Amino acid sequence: MKRQIDTKPRHSAAAISKADDDALLTLVAAGLRLQAGENRWRVSGNTLPHRQLLRDGGGSWNKFDQCWEFSGEDPTATLAAALEARPASCGHNSGALNGETPHYWGHRGRARERALKAGVEALADYELLELLLFYSIERVDTKPLANRLLDRFGTLGDVFAAEPEQLREFEIDRRTLVHFKAMREVGRRLAERKVKDMPVLTNWQQLIDYCHVALAHEKTEQFRILFLDRKNVLIADEVQQRGTIDHTPVYPREVVKRALALNAAALILVHNHPTQPFRLTLDHASTH
Repeated sequence: MKRQIDTKPRHSAAAISKADDDALLTLVAAGLRLQAGENRWRVSGNTLPHRQLLRDGGGSWNKFDQCWEFSGEDPTATLAAALEARPASCGHNSGALNGETPHYWGHRGRARERALKAGVEALADYELLELLLFYSIERVDTKPLANRLLDRFGTLGDVFAAEPEQLREFEIDRRTLVHFKAMREVGRRLAERKVKDMPVLTNWQQLIDYCHVALAHEKTEQFRILFLDRKNVLIADEVQQRGTIDHTPVYPREVVKRALALNAAALILVHNHPTQPFRLTLDHASTH
């Protein structure tokens, strides 16, 4: 009798272990990955076709880490049972719809098609920002977010130049932050092409336009140096110092040292005023 009592828990433990393994295999077969933490579980992978099932199972979408989170008990068995009980035809790409198709289905595809056929020039700022957000934010209608960002910051340039702390109130994730920084740098480099490798003093308006792209949306003062060769062709554009909202230090020794290192024959010194509307004239830039 004692032997039967001892072996019974072993059979139960083995059965539980097999059930857990089967549940995990069901999740894997559905394209889902489960990560365990302290009283917290994360499900990632091909979650889009199963988003309603994950939501019904008590999960919440984490925009920052792009995964579904569960708190409390291990959700593996519950999710596996729901997957097995679901009809085979159900899913994001099954083509089986109950009732009318929601109006927002296919919106991203229509927006991309419109941009390809009619061009992006006619798009309003919020439409262009919405289009860009498609590629960093999934499964969410980005139009309201685009409108809120423009209402808060004013222009596309100001949105792209916003600090991470300012964007935190909009639940902007790291992927979108990188996207914004990349877009701003793309704009700066496109403007730089118009003044690089050509005499900048004969293209003064293009130089001002470039400085506008580089400095207009900065939140603190910068002291930039444009290094020129003997033909007044731009060698390099560098930020020599960063300051506060109304002051930036300048160290002549460091300016001369860098100019000699680059064999520059002339300099254009530029700084901005974040507390004032952007304006760049000869009063703000000096040549030596």
